[in-house]
Formats: sequence, C-alpha cells, structure tokens
Amino acid sequence: MEPPPAVDVDSDPRVTGEYVRQVSGGPGTLTLVGVVHDHPASTYRVRHVVEGVAPTVLALELPPISIPLFEQYASADRTPPVFGGEMSAAIQAADTDTAVGIDRPTGGFFRRLGRNLLRERPSLETVRNVASSAVETAKHAVLCRAAAAVGARTSVRLEVDSPIPHDIDRTATPDDQARDEREQVRRSRSFMDAFRTASRSRASRLEDDAREATMAARLSDLREEGDVVAVVGIDHLESLAERLDGTDGPD
Repeated sequence: MEPPPAVDVDSDPRVTGEYVRQVSGGPGTLTLVGVVHDHPASTYRVRHVVEGVAPTVLALELPPISIPLFEQYASADRTPPVFGGEMSAAIQAADTDTAVGIDRPTGGFFRRLGRNLLRERPSLETVRNVASSAVETAKHAVLCRAAAAVGARTSVRLEVDSPIPHDIDRTATPDDQARDEREQVRRSRSFMDAFRTASRSRASRLEDDAREATMAARLSDLREEGDVVAVVGIDHLESLAERLDGTDGPD
C-alpha cells in the first residue's frame, strides 16, 4: 500500500505516508487518512488529501446519524470550521455531496460485538465495561442528531463536544505541528499501556475489533460507488488497511 499518487506526501511534513494509506484493486481506490482528533496537523492533512483525491464518497469515523450535525458545522464561512474538528473540515473540503458515517452504533457493529463476546466469554467486569461504552456511544450519537435537528430549524449551532486541547495551534509551522502530533500519538499510547486496567484493555480490544470489522465492511461496499477517502483515528489506520487490502477480510 502506497500513499495515493494524487496527493503530494513529500512537500509538507503533515502529509506523509506515515498517516496516509491507499488500498487499490477494487472498483474504486480507497484512501485512508489517520488523524489525531482536533489536532491542527490532522486537520491540514485531511483537507490536503480530500482536495487532492476529490473522492466520490467521503467516509468518516462518525455514527451515521451524526453526519447532519457535522455537515452543518462544515457549512460555516470559516476555513477550517469552528466546530467539528477534522471531520467537518473534511466535509467542507470535499467536492461531493456523499458524506457517510461508518462508525458505531449500527446494527452491524452490535452483531459483531455480540459474536465477539459469545466467542471469548470475557469476565463480567469486562462485559460491563463493553456495555457502558456502548451506552455512552449511543447516547452521544442521539445527542448529535438532536443538535442537528435544532440547527436545521434555527441559526444556532450547538457544540456537542468541546475541542480536545493540544499544545499547538494552526498558526505554528508545519514542522512543529507534525512533531507535536507525533508526540501526542506517542503519549496517548504510553498512557493507555501504563494506566488502563486489564479488564478495560480487553473491553477496548473487543469493541475495537467489532468497530474495525464493521468499518472495513462498510468501506468495502462504498468502493463500489467510486473513489473513497476515509478519515479515521490513527489507532485504527493499520488494522483497517490490513483488513481491506486482502490480508484480512472485512468479516
């Protein structure tokens, strides 16, 4: 898998093959863009790739029912948009009306998660952690849809999530942004390894496996419509690329 030829990955340190993957061999080419949520380097990378590829379909690591809210965020005059981070920035940059959410909660996700639990039979504590995460995710998706409904009827744009704070902003140099982003990834992974309990780690693994299988299956279907750019968290990038390039089927 090589970075997409339509995207210049050498001239800017924020747009490198480290966080961009291309999966070819199907009806449409799939370009995966890994992001650190709300980081300025990720926002730049998403806009650069989307504008360069000009996909038929823009796929986002968001619940399908939350897409209308991020489309509202993307309609703002400011570039990048004030709300919605790299997801609304991707919608704003895309020359397509087809933006879709590929993340949980969906029926496919819950079916895969249920099979994972039945197959592995984890501890009751792990099951509780999985259930708690699923409930919180569903509540947040419903909140996004409610905020979109308010926005559709009024001029009010409700910020459902506060932006994740970072040590740098988009006024910093490209080199500094790229360096800070890599450090954010390193620190996040170190923190999870050091402080997450065994039960929470297993719950996260079970949930991520179901999420990634579901996202991969959806992306495989979307490629039938043409070229796709998918914006996903960096921690899902390699797994999705492997599932979609034929080494590990999408379930």
